[in-house]
Amino acid sequence: MVSASAAVRDHLVERMHDRNISLEDLNQLRIWMESKPEVPDGPWYKDFDSFKLCGESKYPKTFLLAGQPAKVQKP
Repeated sequence: MVSASAAVRDHLVERMHDRNISLEDLNQLRIWMESKPEVPDGPWYKDFDSFKLCGESKYPKTFLLAGQPAKVQKP
């Protein structure tokens, strides 16, 4: 049985490939994550211009394309 965290990680990697997230994009994400950002307890997203990261509470959940609407609040 695959754990929930492994399933989410696998989903993020799959979406990263599907959305053509570049190494430059991942570096932006790394820098943001290293800053230990405060995010809401509920659903949220972070817009990186070339993609969006959506999450819930402290957990990232998926990547969206730049033009895809996120129906949650920004941190």
